[in-house]
Amino acid sequence: MTEDRSLQPPGSSVGEPPQIIGALGRVPNDESGRTFKRRLLTLLAIMGPGLIVMVGDNDAGGISTYAQAGQNYGYSLLWVLLLLIPVLVVNQEMVVRLGAVTGVGHARLIRERYGRFWGWFSIGDLFVLNFLTITTEFIGIALALEYLGVTRFIAVPVAAFVLVAMTASGSFQRWERAMLVLVVASLLLVPLALLSQPNWSSAAYHFFIPGVSGGVTSNAVLLIIAIVGTTVAPWQLFFQQSNVIDKRITPRFIKYELADTIIGSVIVVLGAGALMLIAAYAVRGTPLAGHFTDALGIARALGNIHHVLGVIFAVVLLDASVIGAAAVTLSTSYAFGDVFNMSHSLHRSFREAKAFYGIFTGLVCAAAAIVLIPGAPLGLIVTAVQALAGLLLPSASVFLLLLCNDPQVLGPWTNPKWLNALASLIIAVLLVLSGTLMASTVFPHADVAQLAIWIAVGVFSVGLASGLVITLLVRRRPRVGPEFDRSTRLSWRMPQLALLEPVKWSPALKFAMGSLWAYLVLAAILLVVKAFSLAH
Repeated sequence: MTEDRSLQPPGSSVGEPPQIIGALGRVPNDESGRTFKRRLLTLLAIMGPGLIVMVGDNDAGGISTYAQAGQNYGYSLLWVLLLLIPVLVVNQEMVVRLGAVTGVGHARLIRERYGRFWGWFSIGDLFVLNFLTITTEFIGIALALEYLGVTRFIAVPVAAFVLVAMTASGSFQRWERAMLVLVVASLLLVPLALLSQPNWSSAAYHFFIPGVSGGVTSNAVLLIIAIVGTTVAPWQLFFQQSNVIDKRITPRFIKYELADTIIGSVIVVLGAGALMLIAAYAVRGTPLAGHFTDALGIARALGNIHHVLGVIFAVVLLDASVIGAAAVTLSTSYAFGDVFNMSHSLHRSFREAKAFYGIFTGLVCAAAAIVLIPGAPLGLIVTAVQALAGLLLPSASVFLLLLCNDPQVLGPWTNPKWLNALASLIIAVLLVLSGTLMASTVFPHADVAQLAIWIAVGVFSVGLASGLVITLLVRRRPRVGPEFDRSTRLSWRMPQLALLEPVKWSPALKFAMGSLWAYLVLAAILLVVKAFSLAH
């Protein structure tokens, strides 16, 4: 990014950047922090990538999903949020290690280790999914400002200009400060939730005790799948790994970045819970209860109670949409810059990284233009984003786990066995959820509960082969751990990619990747068929 750290030899004392400069301060790389005050200052300097990627998860689509849960099912789906923290932390912790140790972006690692086919496949799908997601963010911006009385033909172009100006400033610190201001603005959910007169005892009960208001139905199962499925989007993996590199975070500061990620995941879950409480309050005792339309409907319902409540919700929706648009677009620019070996860093000025900022600007302008087209199928775009995210999620998670078990890439930083077991379980669950979400999107009249059961049987059957792949990888791993003391481990960096031994495709790995490819092809065909059906 600002430099290719993969050029450093493994186990050597590498030349670290002189400082890490963040929105909340700076820390010299030769000071890890031994006193409480220094550790706190170091944490503040490191904070940013994890917080931004997590809060960005509560974007326009996230707000709509959580608001739908609150409007249609009250407090009864709060327990689903407990599933979010481990899924978020486990996946993003692996991404943090990859970025800090390798200094190479996610897309390039996939291409160099598993071939150009999978590399181009990952970057191509990421581009399509991210572009559609950015479009949904501008839909959120248009809806929020429409409630505030601003026409979309003014709101959308102004928002696009602000996004480009904020990102292309040529200063990582200025960009991160702007993003953290937006993160702080998202905390408006706290007073809004308090004003919604929540029943705290009922909320606490439903947070820990599973249940569904009105009983388990196909619609309820589908909404639960959507809630969990929104927590691990492919763009998050690409964004945080590249942003960690761009901020010059090294293995010395991995624990601080993990703390940043955990703090962000807690804030996301609290925000999601607050949205459920607010939506339930907005429609309580009205005919709107159980009949969700969109986030704008929640703003209007709150406005009927008190004008200020509707305004605050609209501001929260606007803020979330801008954060989401900034992070998702940047993840795409990072990935393209990484694959094409272009200068791609927020430390660079527009003149120094024209292609990097050009991709960002082009994506923002194109997505904004689609929202301004009269009669554009915005509803179809939102549906396609959900389905496509479900389609890409398994491949992104599988490659993440494979890379984190590659001793050539991570050396002494490879996954421990317990983390492999936990990550494999999470991937299996995500496969079931994404497969069910895809199937239910294509076949909307099917019984979602039955679909989930059949898909779960298939996933856990194929999981036996996937488990064999992980077992073989772990057994082949050199016993590097005991040979590295703490200081040497902290200085270990991945060697130049061209010097790594090629990945050996065992029969089990070929079978697992072939199964994944078959799933992706079938799902893509079904998605195209469904898109044409909805378009006509």
